[in-house]
Amino acid sequence: MKVVLGGAFGNLGADILKQLVKDGHDVVALDMKERDLGLDSNSYKFIPINAMERETLKGTCDGADVVITTIGLTGASNKVSHYDVDLNGNLNLLEEAKKANVKHFVYISVIRADEAPDIPMLDAKAKFEKELVNSGLTYVIHRPTGYFYDIAKVFMPMIEKGKVTLLGRKPVSCNVISTEDFAEFICKTMLEENKRYNVGGKETYTYEEIAKMFFSAANKKAKISRAPKFLFDLIAKKAKKENNGKEAIIKFSKWTLTNDMTGDTKYGDMSFKEYIKSRYEV
Repeated sequence: MKVVLGGAFGNLGADILKQLVKDGHDVVALDMKERDLGLDSNSYKFIPINAMERETLKGTCDGADVVITTIGLTGASNKVSHYDVDLNGNLNLLEEAKKANVKHFVYISVIRADEAPDIPMLDAKAKFEKELVNSGLTYVIHRPTGYFYDIAKVFMPMIEKGKVTLLGRKPVSCNVISTEDFAEFICKTMLEENKRYNVGGKETYTYEEIAKMFFSAANKKAKISRAPKFLFDLIAKKAKKENNGKEAIIKFSKWTLTNDMTGDTKYGDMSFKEYIKSRYEV
């Protein structure tokens, strides 16, 4: 089966690419740059693209049975927005898929994307979801809760400093999933018709429990405090004033740290608790 994968060399995209190759598919890997994943260079075809420039996508979907896209802005930028990348970039790929008569389109969104129109990362994804649903293509929309490495990226610097600061007084929970397990689930379900999945791992923890697991793995005494939610609003306003491109990321971070991020589709064999331990093993 021929599969086109957008965002093939991001963190999630790389694991999807590995899984598609493992499953024996004919894969076209789209991204701005290629990186070494330890795969045989003949096991897939790489095409460099910029999803915001429609002409770079021309012909990339020809003959494809499925298009999977992980395309999205994951870092801070004062040059492009989530609407440029997450929305318009994916719209360009969707139009190319329609032009090539692709039957199946798989989109990686984020859980509760349609609940926060004031947060660009979520709103851009929610808007693309609507466009995909109305496109006439058979679709699968995945709304993951978050990934192991994302939580580690947030908590480990605080653990290093000896103190974790959580937002708000209300305990919130998440069941994040490993990108390896999620990639397997995406490839397993890519031919399903018009489905939405709120996907997470099999272990659910509060952020306080997660902080304690990180402290334990680092062999440090747990020190946890809580800050008011409006603190992030002030930080976001400062970022907007400085035009450093961090405002959207700060708003999204506040959302994830103050809302339950639990998916009802629980998948995978990898343990988040064991993953945390592994980050501190010598």
